[in-house]
Amino acid sequence: MRTIYAILLYLHIASVIFSIGPYAVLIPHLRRLRDDDPQARRVRLDDFHFAVRVSKHAGHLLVATGVLLWIVGRFPLNTPWLVASVAILLAALFFLARAFSPTLRALEAGQIDVARAERRLRRALFLYLGVLFLIMGFMIGKPRLWG
Repeated sequence: MRTIYAILLYLHIASVIFSIGPYAVLIPHLRRLRDDDPQARRVRLDDFHFAVRVSKHAGHLLVATGVLLWIVGRFPLNTPWLVASVAILLAALFFLARAFSPTLRALEAGQIDVARAERRLRRALFLYLGVLFLIMGFMIGKPRLWG
């Protein structure tokens, strides 16, 4: 059982890395979006699409391994750090699911200008990273919030 837990934990940690890593790499891209010619902008937008895709699939693995860790680890449902993490994730789920793609599509379709898209993407990127780091803080620190 310990081996299964260890494997699940490594998969869980790897999925966190793949959920956050692609977005951290995009931070320098944001600054260059306004300055790029259309062809270079297309490459940067393709990078955003790739990051969204990788992060989405890593997020699925993250949730699946998290549930399996909860089952195998036999954590009670009222474990404070677990409840806080799940509550934050559920509260942010709709934002996380729609944070980037609509802005990227609107920019590609010419419905919004580059400066506005950059502001939206920057806000979404840092909010997304903040939510993930907050959840990571609960998972790593396992604070005792009540009980």
